[in-house]
Amino acid sequence: MKFDYTRSVGPTIGRFLTGLREGRIVGVRGSDGRVIVPPAEFDPVTAQALTDFVDVSDVGTVQSWSWVADPLPGQPFDRPFAWALVKFDGADTALLHALDVASPEEVHTGMRVRVRWATERTGTIHDIACVEPGDTSAAPSDSVAGEPVTGIITPIDLRYKHTASPTETKYLKALAEGRLLGGRADSDSKVYFPARGADPIDGRPTDEMVEVSDTGTITTFCIVNVPFMGQKIKPPFVAAYVLLDGSDIPVLHRVLGCDAADVRMGMRVKAVWKPREEWGYTLENVDHFEPNGEPDADYETYRHHL
Repeated sequence: MKFDYTRSVGPTIGRFLTGLREGRIVGVRGSDGRVIVPPAEFDPVTAQALTDFVDVSDVGTVQSWSWVADPLPGQPFDRPFAWALVKFDGADTALLHALDVASPEEVHTGMRVRVRWATERTGTIHDIACVEPGDTSAAPSDSVAGEPVTGIITPIDLRYKHTASPTETKYLKALAEGRLLGGRADSDSKVYFPARGADPIDGRPTDEMVEVSDTGTITTFCIVNVPFMGQKIKPPFVAAYVLLDGSDIPVLHRVLGCDAADVRMGMRVKAVWKPREEWGYTLENVDHFEPNGEPDADYETYRHHL
């Protein structure tokens, strides 16, 4: 799952980020005289707003560190490196950043390091590419002009690895075959779709698999009018809970094939499957639901499933 997280930063962090863009490290002085880097918005002693901003050096001392032998995707380097807490000269607190060294034998608490500035600076923490061994400043001579930084956009990339349970495996395999498989504890129990491992009423295993229809009844719905990132269908469209024939719990899906204003509770709909060659182990095999032309279901037939 990917999206751009957009946020305003406020005047304090904005000043810090603007300083980074200009090749400077900005802290703030607290009521006790300590210089805090990155700058805090409020005094940790008095809780009053802090406004006495102070530039500190881009050379500092390692306070603590941790070696990363196998970097993860998205980390600063694709080779081993260290995370280090660095207290820059003129500051009283430490800042966490990547330390570029070849082996843990090259790192020790108390070692002197300096900032390696990014070639292109845009007003984010990435303007500090990393820190590296050194006792003299490598501050950039160029200054990046621009308005003060007021916001940042952070790309978020979340990757999920889900291990299917035995019941989920049966459900997903059925989808790949064009079947909708629910589950129940016994013949007197409710049928749950998608199939789950246990009956939520009494906790008994839902070992009995039941194939349900791809035709059903709309119980409740909403009309989506607001566009959002990643949206595949232009609004307005309908997101509805569909009670499939043979199931006792509705499933959320899209309803297309008619005007959004015509969708209603009790409307009978059928699944529209994607082409067979596009099927996988996912409910996305069903592209959407659309009206099937049957008369609306009586409210009494689905009122307990709202």
